[in-house]
Amino acid sequence: MVAWFFKGGTFMWPILFVFMGGLVFVVERFFSLVRATIQTKTFLAKVDVTLKEQGVDAALEVCRTTPGSVAQIYVAGLSRADRGAAAVEKAIENAGSIEMSFLENNMIWLSTAVSLAPMLGFTGTVSGMVSAFESIAAANDIQPALVAVGISQALLTTLFGLVVAMIIQFFQNLFTFMIDKLIIKMEESSIDLIDTLETLEKK
Repeated sequence: MVAWFFKGGTFMWPILFVFMGGLVFVVERFFSLVRATIQTKTFLAKVDVTLKEQGVDAALEVCRTTPGSVAQIYVAGLSRADRGAAAVEKAIENAGSIEMSFLENNMIWLSTAVSLAPMLGFTGTVSGMVSAFESIAAANDIQPALVAVGISQALLTTLFGLVVAMIIQFFQNLFTFMIDKLIIKMEESSIDLIDTLETLEKK
């Protein structure tokens, strides 16, 4: 792979730069979303018990001391618990929209890497093909070895660009799946919160 990389010419370097930049955001998104998923499970169990046993104020304190998107949604909802279910639901919807944007943070850079890597690869191939034909014209003879080497080097940039795009695309799809699951969990927990508050009001 290293030998192929150096044979690919100058366009291999921007492709490598895009790949390394994409991996930085892959690592960042992976740890952020995994942490958010784990924290959500622990938080929901804790706040549910606190809300039922100690009341709204204690549950609100738990939410304020817990990081994460679901905790912030609960803060918005519990802060308006004294205004009725309609106010709680509205606050949860508004907070949910904001937290969804935080979950999708930096995903745009993964999309950019997926789009840019193949484009750089194709550009490198075109540039390499131009150079190959210029070499043929300079030699004033179509030698199979000369043509094969030039085309082979030109196609390496496309190969590496597509490989980079496929790797980053895989992680982008994985993160989209994780975000969708978190959003569903947020919606389910919001409904549970409203139901619990309505139950406490009736007591």
